[in-house]
Amino acid sequence: MRAPIGFRISNRRKSLKISQAALARSLGISASYLNLIENNKRDIGGSLLNRVAAQLAIDIDELAGRSEQKLLQDLEEAFADPMVESLPFRPDERRELVAQYPASAAALARMHRAYAGAISNADAYADRLRSDPLLSQLLHQILSGVTAIRSSAEILEYTTDLDDAERQRFLAAIGRETRTLSDVARNLIGQFDTSSQIRRSVSPAREIDDLIIERENHFASLEDVADRLRQDIQHTGPFGVATLTDVLERDFDVTVRIGGPPDEADFPGQYRFDPLTRQIWFQGATTLATRQFQLARLYGELAAADAIASTLESAVLSTPTARRLASRAVGSYLAGAIVFPYSRFLADAEGAAYDIDHLRQTYHASFEQVAHRLVTLRRPGEEGIPFGFLRSDPAGRLTKHFPLPGLLLPNSGHACPLWAIYGAFRTPDVPLRQVVRFSDGSRYLFLARTVQRRTSSFREPAAAVSVMLACDVLHADRTIYGSGLDLSDQSADIPVGPSCRLCTRRDCASRQEETLSPGGGQSRTRGPLLPSAIPLGDPA
Repeated sequence: MRAPIGFRISNRRKSLKISQAALARSLGISASYLNLIENNKRDIGGSLLNRVAAQLAIDIDELAGRSEQKLLQDLEEAFADPMVESLPFRPDERRELVAQYPASAAALARMHRAYAGAISNADAYADRLRSDPLLSQLLHQILSGVTAIRSSAEILEYTTDLDDAERQRFLAAIGRETRTLSDVARNLIGQFDTSSQIRRSVSPAREIDDLIIERENHFASLEDVADRLRQDIQHTGPFGVATLTDVLERDFDVTVRIGGPPDEADFPGQYRFDPLTRQIWFQGATTLATRQFQLARLYGELAAADAIASTLESAVLSTPTARRLASRAVGSYLAGAIVFPYSRFLADAEGAAYDIDHLRQTYHASFEQVAHRLVTLRRPGEEGIPFGFLRSDPAGRLTKHFPLPGLLLPNSGHACPLWAIYGAFRTPDVPLRQVVRFSDGSRYLFLARTVQRRTSSFREPAAAVSVMLACDVLHADRTIYGSGLDLSDQSADIPVGPSCRLCTRRDCASRQEETLSPGGGQSRTRGPLLPSAIPLGDPA
């Protein structure tokens, strides 16, 4: 759902008493084209949007309505909830609510989030009660303990010919069972004793999403810290695994061990840092890109702990889990800024037309690491192409996302089955591109590719994920992935939605769930079709 940027341009121009013709001349476009933009009949973005903001002396975020976009997306999810989807909402009701009554819209979005959190907790507890074997065992122990105590108590109460020794034996049994029952009860309570708070968010992931959206995927203070740390590292030697290993040992007494079993044999994963032994262990099969990135992250977390804490100081993180995950996310951001210095990386990306494979070779990095870094190029006055980011597991569940203003990316669950992020699983290690069009007319370039973790043995299953970048089609011709495409030919676009529940295309042959229907009706679900995507190159 697009924000009415044209209306804002028109209102701002009129408030400054600038004629349409005068503004068009200053922008280097025709008055008729500006008229189409102001009436929301033409998209605007990139350098033209920046020039408009400069001429009208208005912040580009305010002009683009990025905060409104987030609120619109939250309302889309709220109005698609099964509890209210049958109500006869008008098609533009959400947009009008945000535009005319933003506080009321925000209140509805917050209440839906609280409701979704309560439902999630209730479902989690119900699932625990139904299927958790530990819970079942604890309840069985409690029942057995109560039965044993009752049996002994009844013997003491109704048997009058017990001698003192027998009576003491039954009293000891009651005491022993009572202590055991007390321990089991404490364990049971521990299973359910989560640190719930009155204003708890749906999940730690949503709180981290809010933090990232608030900062627009860019943390300026961490970029400055990363530049300083990169210089410190390069004073020792050329940037890479060998130099990172040396500075970690010199500055923090940290040793690096590659290969062999970890100190904890049951520890899953490719790497682990033990703060007690001051050793970071890597699985022997890990790639150079993984080792470089994780060493950079460890160095950043140890050398800039205060900067990381300062970044999170004002963030709304209501649980210890949220704070731990947020700290890890910020640490990864700092590592990315160290591995990919901002100005140099942006220049390389622009020079290579955002060719991710070329950038991988230049920086000895992985596809996902480069994709992550491209999303963060939002420094004011030195911005790259605005990208959104998604990651999916083979089951189609979204496991990570960085939003793009204007593009409705599901926070969790599954996205539209026609998106390239799912088609990439059928052509492993080969990038897939799509030009997609949503029902509101907005168009995006999608690029997806699978990423597979190396295994350490035959018995270890290979774990693959799919990573996707998305950008407005207005920027597609700046990328190598737009080459060879007729971006003006909308007949070749793939009609998509954000997800089946949020999609308004009732005639979609790939629908798996019923849509939000303004008239309260239900749409027919059909079998899946293969997503349409263009493979770039042949599978290896």
